[in-house]
Amino acid sequence: MATFEIYRTLPEQIAERLRQEILSSKLAPGDPLREVDLSERFGVSRGPVREAFRQLTQQGLLVLVPNKGVRVAQNPSMEVRPLVVSLRRAIETFVLESIFDRITEADIAVWQGILADIKDACESNDVDSLTEYDLRFHEAIIQSHDDKDLFTLWQPIAMRMMMHYTRLSDIMDSYHEHKRILDAIRTGDKALALHALEANIQ
Repeated sequence: MATFEIYRTLPEQIAERLRQEILSSKLAPGDPLREVDLSERFGVSRGPVREAFRQLTQQGLLVLVPNKGVRVAQNPSMEVRPLVVSLRRAIETFVLESIFDRITEADIAVWQGILADIKDACESNDVDSLTEYDLRFHEAIIQSHDDKDLFTLWQPIAMRMMMHYTRLSDIMDSYHEHKRILDAIRTGDKALALHALEANIQ
Protein backbone atom coordinates (compact mmCIF):
# COMPACT_ATOMS: atom_id res chain seq x y z
CA MET A 1 0.00 0.00 0.00
CA ALA A 2 1.33 3.43 -0.93
CA THR A 3 1.96 5.89 1.88
CA PHE A 4 1.65 9.64 1.62
CA GLU A 5 3.57 12.19 3.65
CA ILE A 6 1.39 14.90 5.14
CA TYR A 7 3.08 18.27 4.84
CA ARG A 8 2.18 20.99 7.31
CA THR A 9 2.77 24.69 7.03
CA LEU A 10 4.92 26.46 9.62
CA PRO A 11 1.87 27.83 11.49
CA GLU A 12 0.34 24.34 11.56
CA GLN A 13 3.56 22.85 12.94
CA ILE A 14 3.80 25.51 15.64
CA ALA A 15 0.11 25.16 16.50
CA GLU A 16 0.48 21.38 16.79
CA ARG A 17 3.46 21.71 19.14
CA LEU A 18 1.68 24.21 21.35
CA ARG A 19 -1.52 22.15 21.29
CA GLN A 20 0.40 19.12 22.58
CA GLU A 21 1.97 21.22 25.33
CA ILE A 22 -1.41 22.59 26.42
CA LEU A 23 -3.18 19.22 26.40
CA SER A 24 -0.30 17.58 28.30
CA SER A 25 -0.29 20.38 30.93
CA LYS A 26 3.21 21.57 30.01
CA LEU A 27 1.45 24.88 29.49
CA ALA A 28 -1.05 25.63 32.26
CA PRO A 29 -4.33 27.57 32.11
CA GLY A 30 -3.62 31.27 32.23
CA ASP A 31 -0.01 30.98 31.06
CA PRO A 32 0.90 33.89 28.78
CA LEU A 33 2.27 33.26 25.29
CA ARG A 34 4.29 35.94 23.51
CA GLU A 35 4.92 36.13 19.79
CA VAL A 36 8.50 37.33 20.20
CA ASP A 37 9.44 34.52 22.60
CA LEU A 38 7.96 31.80 20.42
CA SER A 39 9.39 33.22 17.20
CA GLU A 40 12.83 32.96 18.78
CA ARG A 41 12.11 29.48 20.12
CA PHE A 42 10.96 28.11 16.77
CA GLY A 43 13.36 30.15 14.66
CA VAL A 44 10.65 31.82 12.60
CA SER A 45 9.25 35.30 12.07
CA ARG A 46 6.31 36.45 14.17
CA GLY A 47 3.83 35.91 11.32
CA PRO A 48 3.64 32.08 11.59
CA VAL A 49 3.37 32.36 15.38
CA ARG A 50 0.52 34.84 15.03
CA GLU A 51 -1.27 32.47 12.64
CA ALA A 52 -0.72 29.57 15.06
CA PHE A 53 -2.29 31.69 17.81
CA ARG A 54 -5.30 32.31 15.54
CA GLN A 55 -5.74 28.58 14.89
CA LEU A 56 -5.48 27.66 18.57
CA THR A 57 -7.89 30.42 19.55
CA GLN A 58 -10.43 28.99 17.10
CA GLN A 59 -9.85 25.57 18.67
CA GLY A 60 -10.62 26.95 22.13
CA LEU A 61 -7.16 26.40 23.60
CA LEU A 62 -6.02 30.03 23.65
CA VAL A 63 -7.84 33.25 24.51
CA LEU A 64 -7.03 36.86 23.76
CA VAL A 65 -7.29 38.79 27.03
CA PRO A 66 -7.65 42.57 26.63
CA ASN A 67 -4.49 44.40 27.78
CA LYS A 68 -2.86 41.06 28.67
CA GLY A 69 -2.31 39.40 25.31
CA VAL A 70 -2.70 35.73 24.45
CA ARG A 71 -3.03 33.19 27.25
CA VAL A 72 -3.83 29.52 27.60
CA ALA A 73 -7.58 29.10 28.10
CA GLN A 74 -8.97 28.18 31.48
CA ASN A 75 -10.67 24.87 32.13
CA PRO A 76 -14.47 25.07 32.23
CA SER A 77 -15.61 25.93 35.75
CA MET A 78 -17.49 23.35 37.80
CA GLU A 79 -20.65 25.37 37.13
CA VAL A 80 -20.14 25.48 33.36
CA ARG A 81 -18.67 22.02 32.77
CA PRO A 82 -22.04 20.17 32.77
CA LEU A 83 -23.19 22.49 29.98
CA VAL A 84 -19.99 21.83 28.00
CA VAL A 85 -20.44 18.07 28.44
CA SER A 86 -24.08 18.33 27.37
CA LEU A 87 -23.19 20.29 24.24
CA ARG A 88 -20.50 17.83 23.22
CA ARG A 89 -22.77 14.86 23.81
CA ALA A 90 -25.52 16.50 21.76
CA ILE A 91 -23.23 17.07 18.78
CA GLU A 92 -21.57 13.66 18.83
CA THR A 93 -24.74 11.63 19.35
CA PHE A 94 -26.48 13.66 16.63
CA VAL A 95 -23.65 12.84 14.22
CA LEU A 96 -23.45 9.16 15.10
CA GLU A 97 -27.22 8.71 14.83
CA SER A 98 -27.24 10.55 11.49
CA ILE A 99 -24.47 8.48 9.90
CA PHE A 100 -25.19 5.14 11.59
CA ASP A 101 -27.04 3.46 8.74
CA ARG A 102 -24.35 4.32 6.21
CA ILE A 103 -21.22 3.47 8.19
CA THR A 104 -18.92 1.40 5.98
CA GLU A 105 -16.32 -1.25 6.67
CA ALA A 106 -13.73 1.36 5.68
CA ASP A 107 -15.04 3.67 8.43
CA ILE A 108 -14.86 0.87 10.98
CA ALA A 109 -11.32 0.02 9.87
CA VAL A 110 -10.23 3.62 10.51
CA TRP A 111 -11.81 3.64 13.96
CA GLN A 112 -10.33 0.24 14.73
CA GLY A 113 -6.86 1.57 13.90
CA ILE A 114 -7.30 4.50 16.25
CA LEU A 115 -8.66 2.16 18.93
CA ALA A 116 -5.47 0.11 18.65
CA ASP A 117 -3.47 3.31 19.23
CA ILE A 118 -5.62 4.08 22.28
CA LYS A 119 -4.91 0.61 23.65
CA ASP A 120 -1.16 1.00 23.13
CA ALA A 121 -1.20 4.39 24.88
CA CYS A 122 -3.16 2.97 27.81
CA GLU A 123 -0.86 -0.02 28.19
CA SER A 124 2.14 2.31 28.12
CA ASN A 125 0.48 4.72 30.58
CA ASP A 126 1.13 7.45 28.01
CA VAL A 127 -1.49 10.08 28.85
CA ASP A 128 -0.21 12.55 26.25
CA SER A 129 -0.66 10.04 23.42
CA LEU A 130 -3.99 8.88 24.86
CA THR A 131 -5.30 12.43 24.76
CA GLU A 132 -4.29 12.73 21.11
CA TYR A 133 -5.82 9.40 20.07
CA ASP A 134 -8.98 9.95 22.12
CA LEU A 135 -9.57 13.21 20.26
CA ARG A 136 -8.72 11.56 16.95
CA PHE A 137 -11.29 8.79 17.53
CA HIS A 138 -14.11 11.25 18.14
CA GLU A 139 -12.90 13.58 15.39
CA ALA A 140 -13.11 10.70 12.90
CA ILE A 141 -16.77 10.22 13.82
CA ILE A 142 -17.55 13.93 13.47
CA GLN A 143 -15.71 14.18 10.15
CA SER A 144 -17.84 11.33 8.76
CA HIS A 145 -20.83 13.68 8.58
CA ASP A 146 -21.39 15.57 5.34
CA ASP A 147 -21.93 18.88 7.13
CA LYS A 148 -18.41 20.04 8.00
CA ASP A 149 -19.75 22.96 10.05
CA LEU A 150 -20.42 20.40 12.78
CA PHE A 151 -16.68 19.94 13.21
CA THR A 152 -16.26 23.70 13.64
CA LEU A 153 -18.86 23.62 16.43
CA TRP A 154 -17.45 20.48 18.06
CA GLN A 155 -13.71 21.15 18.04
CA PRO A 156 -13.39 23.97 20.64
CA ILE A 157 -15.76 22.15 22.99
CA ALA A 158 -13.88 18.86 22.76
CA MET A 159 -10.47 20.51 22.99
CA ARG A 160 -11.41 22.42 26.13
CA MET A 161 -12.74 19.24 27.74
CA MET A 162 -9.52 17.36 27.00
CA MET A 163 -7.26 19.88 28.73
CA HIS A 164 -5.61 18.23 31.74
CA TYR A 165 -6.94 14.73 31.09
CA THR A 166 -7.48 13.40 34.62
CA ARG A 167 -10.98 11.90 34.59
CA LEU A 168 -10.04 8.21 34.77
CA SER A 169 -8.59 6.53 37.84
CA ASP A 170 -7.60 3.54 35.65
CA ILE A 171 -6.25 4.66 32.29
CA MET A 172 -7.31 1.36 30.65
CA ASP A 173 -10.92 2.40 31.19
CA SER A 174 -10.52 4.76 28.24
CA TYR A 175 -9.71 1.86 25.93
CA HIS A 176 -12.67 -0.18 27.19
CA GLU A 177 -15.07 2.77 26.80
CA HIS A 178 -14.03 3.37 23.20
CA LYS A 179 -14.10 -0.35 22.44
CA ARG A 180 -17.71 -0.52 23.64
CA ILE A 181 -18.62 2.25 21.19
CA LEU A 182 -16.94 0.49 18.28
CA ASP A 183 -18.26 -2.96 19.21
CA ALA A 184 -21.83 -1.62 19.20
CA ILE A 185 -21.27 0.08 15.85
CA ARG A 186 -19.84 -3.11 14.39
CA THR A 187 -22.84 -5.16 15.51
CA GLY A 188 -25.31 -2.55 14.25
CA ASP A 189 -26.77 -1.76 17.68
CA LYS A 190 -27.48 1.95 17.35
CA ALA A 191 -29.04 2.42 20.79
CA LEU A 192 -26.10 0.72 22.51
CA ALA A 193 -23.58 2.70 20.47
CA LEU A 194 -25.23 6.00 21.39
CA HIS A 195 -25.38 4.98 25.06
CA ALA A 196 -21.70 3.99 25.03
CA LEU A 197 -20.76 7.26 23.36
CA GLU A 198 -22.66 9.32 25.92
CA ALA A 199 -21.06 7.36 28.77
CA ASN A 200 -17.60 8.10 27.38
CA ILE A 201 -18.17 11.86 27.28
CA GLN A 202 -17.92 13.12 30.87
